[in-house]
Amino acid sequence: MRARIFQPAKTAMSSGTAKTKHWTLEFAPSSARSVDPLMGWTSSDDTQAQVSLQFEDKAAAVAYAKEHGIDAQVQEPNKRKPNIRAAGYAENFSTNRRGAWTH
Repeated sequence: MRARIFQPAKTAMSSGTAKTKHWTLEFAPSSARSVDPLMGWTSSDDTQAQVSLQFEDKAAAVAYAKEHGIDAQVQEPNKRKPNIRAAGYAENFSTNRRGAWTH
């Protein structure tokens, strides 16, 4: 069984970082998906591809994979630098702006 251990990225619909602190172990699909000839639905007989395990830290996920004999590949996350402004959102509407007023 092949799997990957990664830390999920934040969703594109939110600026928050919820659900990005834990580590996830997901199994790679072992067989290709097939199309049902009658309905056209895509299906697979691989139930391991539906499994997604969550862990508090990377060490726990790696230990679980080793304990259960899972060949896991660890993907390190690409961390973003936090964008913290001194005045926060109010800085957009400050009366002593240095640049031209654009909004």
